[in-house]
Amino acid sequence: MARTVRRRLRLDSIAISLANVLVTLFILGPVFLLFLGAIQTEKSLVEDYMRLIPTQVTLQNFEVILLGREDILHDTGFYHLPRIIFEFKRVFLNSLIIATTTTVLNLLVGSMAAYAIARLRQRWTQGFMYTNLASRMVPLMVLMVPLFVTLRTLKLLNTLVGVIITLTGFLLPYTIWILQSFFASLPEELEDAARIDGCTRFGSFLRVVLPLSAPGMGAAGVIVFILSWNEFLIPFIVNTKAEVYPVPVLIATLVTDYHVYYSLVCACILMGLLPSVALALLLQRYVTRGLLAGALKG
Repeated sequence: MARTVRRRLRLDSIAISLANVLVTLFILGPVFLLFLGAIQTEKSLVEDYMRLIPTQVTLQNFEVILLGREDILHDTGFYHLPRIIFEFKRVFLNSLIIATTTTVLNLLVGSMAAYAIARLRQRWTQGFMYTNLASRMVPLMVLMVPLFVTLRTLKLLNTLVGVIITLTGFLLPYTIWILQSFFASLPEELEDAARIDGCTRFGSFLRVVLPLSAPGMGAAGVIVFILSWNEFLIPFIVNTKAEVYPVPVLIATLVTDYHVYYSLVCACILMGLLPSVALALLLQRYVTRGLLAGALKG
C-alpha cells in the first residue's frame, strides 16, 4: 500500500514537472524567436524565417536603435527607415517617464481611496467601489473621441502630461481593487492601538498601514507599470508628434504599407521587454504575497 502511494506521488510529481516545463516553453518560445530575429540581418531573416540557427549573426540591429548608426544601413538591408528609429533612446526615456509617473500617481491616489473603502464600511464607499469597477467595463475605443476633445481643450495633446493623466485615470480602478483587498486583510487592532497613542486616522494610515502594505503596493505597482509601459492606443491617439512617442508607438511605425522591418521590430521589442521583466523579477516576492493576501481575504 505504501509503495503504491509513493509511486502515485512520484508520478504526480513527474506530471507536474512536465506540465511546468511545457508551460515555460510556451511562454519563452516567442521570446526566443524574437531573440533569433534580433540577431540576424533583415536579408537573412526574410530569406529563411523558419531557420532556427542563424547563418549570419550580427548585433547591427541594436547598433542602429541604440547608437543611431546610419552608416551600417546598407549592411543590414535597410534603406528607407523611419527617422524616429534613430531616436530610440529618447523614446525609451518617454516610456520610462510615463510608466514610472503613472505608477507613482496610482499608488499615491489609489492607496488612499482603497483604504477608505476598506475601513469606512458605508454605502457610499461600496457604491464607489462598484462604480469604479464598472467604469473599466466601458470599451476604451468608445472614449477616445471625448478624451481627445478634452485633452485638446486643456492643451494637453502631444504632451507626456496628457498621456500620464489619462493612463492614471484608466488604471486607477486596478490599483484600488488590489489595494482594497490587501488593506482589508490587515488587522484593525494595529490602527486602533496607534489611534489610542494619539495618531489620527490619516496618521495611522501613514505610519502603520503603509509600512505593512509593501507586498500589496508592490503587486499593484508592478501591474500598473507593465500596463502603462505596454499601452499603445492612448499614446497613439493623443500624440501625433514623434518627440513624445513611447516604445509601443515607435514599434508600430516600423510596420508600413510597403515594408515590415522584421529584425528591427524584434530588437525593439526585446529592448522594450527589459524594464517590465526586470521589475517583475525584482519584486516577484512582493507581487505573490500581495495578490495572495487579498485573494485569501476575499
